[in-house]
This record gives sequence, C-alpha cells and structure tokens, in this order.
Amino acid sequence: MTTEVESASDVLPFGWSTDSDEGDVLFRFPAAGDPAPRTRRLLIMTLYASALGLIGVGVGIRGLVSVIGGGVPGWYVPTLAAAGLLSVGLVVGAVLSIHRRRLPWLLLGAAAAPVTGDVFLAVAY
Repeated sequence: MTTEVESASDVLPFGWSTDSDEGDVLFRFPAAGDPAPRTRRLLIMTLYASALGLIGVGVGIRGLVSVIGGGVPGWYVPTLAAAGLLSVGLVVGAVLSIHRRRLPWLLLGAAAAPVTGDVFLAVAY
C-alpha cells in the first residue's frame, strides 16, 4: 500500500521552498532567483516596522511600570502581550510577502491596529 506525500504548498498557504515559480503561495522566503525589492519599498517597510517596534517597546516599558506600581487588572498583561504578538506576526507576514504588490502594505496597516490598542490600554492604566 503506497501513500502519496503532498507538497507543503498543496497543504499550507505559505511555502518554504526556494522555487520561484510557485505563484499560489502568499508567504514565502525570497528565492535566490527573485529580483531584489526596490530600495524605496524596502526602506519604507523597514522604517514602518521599526516605528511599530519602538512604540511596542514603549508600551512594554509603560506596562511594566504599571504592573510594578500595582492596581492593574489581571487581564492587563495578557492583553498587552497578545496584541503585541499579533502585531509582530503581521509584520513578519508583511516581510515574507515583500514581493507581492499590495499584501505587505495591508499587513503593515493591520499591524498598527493592535499597537494602537496597546497604546490606549497603556495610557489608561
């Protein structure tokens, strides 16, 4: 009895192979034969992701001060952490989809929403 092994691109919406002819995967590491992304695009994405990261560090420091000071509810830290991790995941998805036309910008825009929620939460407590 033989079983066929499916390729990863048949099962998952992202791929880790180095084949550049896989047009149906949304996220993949750039292959050696892929053209380099434009410098302007890469710079803007990097600056945007860095700004989100710096805001996240500020929120984390503010959250730490709030927890040490006491008086925060039990859901405060898990909510800050979950929103931060969601934002990081969206930024990673944007970087992995850098060769797509609009997907990286949609993911970077979506990554700003959890960080904004974290900022409002950190300011409130």
